[in-house]
Amino acid sequence: MKGHRWFAALYDRIIASEERGFLGKVREEIIGDLKGDVLEIGAGTGLNFSRYQDGARVVATEPDAYMLQRAQMRLSVAKVPIDLRQAPAEELPFEDATFDAVVSTLVMCSVRDPAKALSEIHRVLRPDGLYHFYDHVRYKNALGAFFQDAVTPVWSWFGAGCHPNRDVSRLVREAGFEIIEASLTNPLPPLPPLVISRPHLKAVAKPL
Repeated sequence: MKGHRWFAALYDRIIASEERGFLGKVREEIIGDLKGDVLEIGAGTGLNFSRYQDGARVVATEPDAYMLQRAQMRLSVAKVPIDLRQAPAEELPFEDATFDAVVSTLVMCSVRDPAKALSEIHRVLRPDGLYHFYDHVRYKNALGAFFQDAVTPVWSWFGAGCHPNRDVSRLVREAGFEIIEASLTNPLPPLPPLVISRPHLKAVAKPL
């Protein structure tokens, strides 16, 4: 699988100020209470690993070999064992109805095929399972969405495939989920280039 060597090397430094601020809290809120069989997709450099608590049996996937190497170094700080594997979200190597929860944080913006990835998440979740996700998403207002569309080709090239213009909530619903909890925020300042990666959506969805 093609990887992004320099993006992986710089990622933790790029996101460090957000991790010390709002993003670290978001990760705690999403991860901390999860129990049972949990799948994390797009684990990146493993920034969620230290948040899992006793009672969670975790499998994590990451397609980028360079990100995976950095995630492996964070396994030692995890409070629970984590089975880390290289796999894309669009081709999850698991049986149907395997997991009680699936987690993704800042992932749906960069998967190659979000519809297929969400179909795979739906497939591997148990009927009473939940999908917990956090993403920067498409503006609801036309002007903001227009600028996101305009900048996406360049942004995606620099940002390892990131698409700031994806309407994640619509994609989740179209994949056969009902969003049962949702919070839309603007934690980043409305200044270039950060204004492109607003707003942020934290949500929980269940398969229909």
